[in-house]
Amino acid sequence: MGDMGGVRTEENVNGGTDVWSSSDANASTADHLVVMVHGILGSTANWKFAANQFVRLLPDKVIVHCSEKNMHQLTLDGVDIMGDRLAEEVLEVIERRPEIRKISFIAHSVGGLAARYAIGRLYRPPRRRPKEDLPDDVLDDISRGTICGLEAMNFITVATPHLGSRGNKQVPFLFGVAAIEKVASHVIHWIFRRTGKHLFLTDNDDGKPPLLQRMVDDWGDLYFISALKAFKRRVAYSNVGYDHIVGWRTSSIRRNSELPKWEDSLSQKYPHIVYEEQSEGECMDVSLVDADCDVLEEKLVTGLTRLSWERVDVSFHRSRQRFAAHSVIQSMQVKDSFLHSEGADVIQHMIDCFLT
Repeated sequence: MGDMGGVRTEENVNGGTDVWSSSDANASTADHLVVMVHGILGSTANWKFAANQFVRLLPDKVIVHCSEKNMHQLTLDGVDIMGDRLAEEVLEVIERRPEIRKISFIAHSVGGLAARYAIGRLYRPPRRRPKEDLPDDVLDDISRGTICGLEAMNFITVATPHLGSRGNKQVPFLFGVAAIEKVASHVIHWIFRRTGKHLFLTDNDDGKPPLLQRMVDDWGDLYFISALKAFKRRVAYSNVGYDHIVGWRTSSIRRNSELPKWEDSLSQKYPHIVYEEQSEGECMDVSLVDADCDVLEEKLVTGLTRLSWERVDVSFHRSRQRFAAHSVIQSMQVKDSFLHSEGADVIQHMIDCFLT
């Protein structure tokens, strides 16, 4: 256990790192669990800066748990297996902390997909059917369902490939060359094993549709879309460029035609945030889509955008660390602490907009 500048941390035998206020008064009132999930080949250290900032600025509100059940090579086992491990870990934390009443997730890269899978397993439907004569806001809350009986608040993803990685320019380091992208889809499992199959939508377990396609709806006893709907906010932070791992379209859950024109930020507080929008849930007939559009990708977009999303677009194009945008957007500690300064405003934006 450690105590640094008003923040207390504890490594747990069963997994993960808990971070909360070292003030007994603040710690006694904090009832909101924030689960932070790292990306591929990552570890609890990736969210260390953000976890400390959340607790310093919301000391009487949040307890942060940095997940470690899927660290390093374990992230290659598949989105579903990662999701199952994460769900078990969250249950352990809730059992250990009976004071928790609310829950939020903040997940980076493929961790966002694992988190979406985990909440599908942890979702509990509403206990009773709402009465029609209740106010709309009360009706909305009653009909949401919960995550393990907890009020679902914020579901935040950061550079997460929601639409997978197989589409044109979804993995920018492949340069948008169709032939290279096609080859990558056939060999990616050699490098990223089962997770690679899920990302490139080439999995075919027992004749089922690809996992990411199943995850835009409720499937069997897994309530993927109901669980997402249970959250009061769904937010996608995305790099508009220089993210060589996850493209802008897949991380922001947009079609090519929906990518906005952006300009340099004029905000001193959030210098790297260049565009924000709030989208309402929409229904779209897949048959109306352009013939040039990838049909499977369109199914993923259509499924996910039935729900409302806040989209926050980020650019590090003037930063000396721009080529590490995929990591810098979460203010990940790579080697030197000065790297935090580049993405710190993105973390600050998360905190300022966070529902507690």
